[in-house]
Amino acid sequence: MPEIPLVPAHWRFPAHPASVRRTRYAVAESLPDALRPQLGYDLGLLTSELVTNAIRHGACGEDGDLVELVMWPADGHYWLAVSDPGSGKPELVRADTDSECGRGLVLVDSLAAAWAVRPRLTRGTSVIAGVRFQRGG
Repeated sequence: MPEIPLVPAHWRFPAHPASVRRTRYAVAESLPDALRPQLGYDLGLLTSELVTNAIRHGACGEDGDLVELVMWPADGHYWLAVSDPGSGKPELVRADTDSECGRGLVLVDSLAAAWAVRPRLTRGTSVIAGVRFQRGG
């Protein structure tokens, strides 16, 4: 009989800067206690970067815009998908040393074991990133 996977954690937040802190907290609180020391910082930072990018670049500016997060464990990783209603495709670029922005995906690239941008079936874009964890703590 196959192993039944865990149900992913799923949240929707308004596409507003105040949601960044709330999403980071939601992700941290959903981690098993034993994995918080190992994954809490990296997943929190990934959440902040991806949600900030979704709000800045993926939201359409409408009051009802939402940023959606899904988090699930699979294959020795915790996966985080952040989705927004926009049609743009985030790209990894190297910012100049004098730039005040443009480093979010560079940070994602350095923290995540793997990450990708995928179009959503209905509307929008998802950025999916995985952080490796060690079983047993």
